[in-house]
Amino acid sequence: MEAIDAGLKLLELVVHHIQSFLSRKEAALMAMLSKSWYNSWLTRPILHFDERDFRNQKQYSHNYDRFLNFLRRSLETYQELNIDCFKLWMKLRDIDSSSLATESIVKAINMVVKNLYIEIHPPTTTSLSCLTEISEVLAFDIFWRYNDGTSSLTRNMLTTGRDIKVGRVAAPDGGKWNLLLSNIGVSAMHMQLLNTDRVVIFDRTDFGASNISLPNNECRNNPNDLTLKIDCTAHSVEYDVATNSIRPLNVFTDVWCSSGAVMPDGSLMQTGGFNDGDRNVRVYKPCNDNSCDWQEFDNVLIQNRWYATNHILPDGRQILIGGRGQFSYEFYPKKAGADQSYNLPFLTETNDPRIENNLYPFVFLNVDGNLFIFANNRAILFDYVKGLVVRNYPTIPGGDPRSYPSSGSAVLLPLRNLQGGANIKAEVLVCGGAPKGAFTSANNRNFVGALNTCGRIRITDPNPQWAMETMPLARVMGDMVLIPNGNVLIINGASSGTAGWDLGRNPVLTPIIYQPNNPVELRFEVQNSSSIPRMYHSTAILLRDGRILVSGSNPYAYYNFTGVLFPTDLTMETYSPDYLDTRFKSIRPRIISPTSQSQIGYGQQLYINFIAEGRINRDLITVTMVAPPFTTHSFSMNQRLLVLTNDGGSSANVTSLGNSNYQVRVVTPSSNILAPSGYYLLFVVYREVPSPGIWVQIK
Repeated sequence: MEAIDAGLKLLELVVHHIQSFLSRKEAALMAMLSKSWYNSWLTRPILHFDERDFRNQKQYSHNYDRFLNFLRRSLETYQELNIDCFKLWMKLRDIDSSSLATESIVKAINMVVKNLYIEIHPPTTTSLSCLTEISEVLAFDIFWRYNDGTSSLTRNMLTTGRDIKVGRVAAPDGGKWNLLLSNIGVSAMHMQLLNTDRVVIFDRTDFGASNISLPNNECRNNPNDLTLKIDCTAHSVEYDVATNSIRPLNVFTDVWCSSGAVMPDGSLMQTGGFNDGDRNVRVYKPCNDNSCDWQEFDNVLIQNRWYATNHILPDGRQILIGGRGQFSYEFYPKKAGADQSYNLPFLTETNDPRIENNLYPFVFLNVDGNLFIFANNRAILFDYVKGLVVRNYPTIPGGDPRSYPSSGSAVLLPLRNLQGGANIKAEVLVCGGAPKGAFTSANNRNFVGALNTCGRIRITDPNPQWAMETMPLARVMGDMVLIPNGNVLIINGASSGTAGWDLGRNPVLTPIIYQPNNPVELRFEVQNSSSIPRMYHSTAILLRDGRILVSGSNPYAYYNFTGVLFPTDLTMETYSPDYLDTRFKSIRPRIISPTSQSQIGYGQQLYINFIAEGRINRDLITVTMVAPPFTTHSFSMNQRLLVLTNDGGSSANVTSLGNSNYQVRVVTPSSNILAPSGYYLLFVVYREVPSPGIWVQIK
């Protein structure tokens, strides 16, 4: 009973502390807090109750006094903040804790707690019946430590009509969806954000007419086109974010299932495609006056590149890897005397006969300058200069394919400690996909459930191993988007079948956010659902204001709007993560200088002036740089996020300038290996709430 009484006293302090936010430094002073709680601190305000900390009467008084002082100091420091996003994390291990939990939760709800995370360990036995009467809480998270308990609790809670996620973290608000345009004219098979805040979108050209005409009564006269020799419709458009408008563009040869990347000068260089376009290169130089359009260069690639992957290299060239029937790589632009392609046996080894499962390989530039290449179910570290495999990584556990057409997705997780030299760590996350044999089964009209696992591997470790995690939702054909605060949005796709014409079923309308710095059991947050299925040939990209632009979905060889399960979709919408909610207005930074389009160099001190209303905890300011990717077929090529810090430090250096003005000093990436030359979006992030981004060009 003493432990329960102490716990109740602790809770009273917790709820009185609800409008404060504690720094990591202060949190570290509490010896009784668990490491997992400490690591979760950056996610959102959390106060932790673990009844084990109050069992021992000798330790109770000491811990209790420390907690009192801890709360008092924090209240004095942060009493001006108006924080209503709060998580109560309870760990219950004793049978007697049932009554404590019920009373504590009711008290917490009365003090506008927005999110509950309750971890229940055996031999605790409780139904936590008080939860059935709660209507104000936005999310429940129940993590029961043994299987029978999980099943029982799930049934009990679901009978209340509430959305209870067992063993998962549910977002307090879950973000918002907004339909921008009901018809952009083309299905967004490929998307790329440019430094003009315009998005280039294109589909293929060989399916017939699109739903948007070329300007000025123009027509495309192409005798090589497989469907429509004279075509007066556009198959590429430019979307202007500022005006929410579409402008048709003229792409001539077929760009079906192609690849690309933005060059250091900001131009989009797209490569390959199908039929008469499979060896072509097309360049789109951004402009602000609507005069820009595609320029096309015929037959400049050595091999036809269809379903290939591109990546920007430190010297500014692109490397083109793979493609259907192409187990090789080449570079573009070409260097004198280097006009050839090079064999890559790894692509032959990972090719499943009649299925492939290694198209659009996941490629990332490692911090040592080599390329991490993942295809099918395993990866290599490749020295593209010498043409040598530096390392073979282990097969992902389970051995299921993650590459097209069993399309999972992948990201290079945010790079940190950029001044750490050889100690910089790099991690890759691969999520979703389809089991072995799923493609064949889908062609036989048997749609196998998608994979619900993610594999995470630190590719810089001397003995790297995969760590597997379970997603709340199985997903194939999903997109993974790095968002400004360093989290990963997983969006779009289906829960059964594979990529390919009409081979997917059961759309996954619900995105999830993966928080890589959280404890394993707290990494996934389920978000609010869209009403629009985004199946095969859908895309998602980050915009400068922090929204996610979502479009596309066409599982058929032609545009098909009626009489099919998932009609061709020409809509465009945005998903706004929780950090854009108006309740965060008072803490959202706004960058004053440098101005957008500024140039920065490597290894330089960078001073960023910004405004943030109210008092802020300077320990919680971060600065991030994001390379906008070329996105198609569930993979974002060249996607990269870097967390900038001060010289030699682990955090940014922030100075108050008065009147809600602040200056943060960071050091830019030290080399073009960490950040290849080009345009990046730069954000100031406070407590995971990012400012609107500005464009910077590093060179």
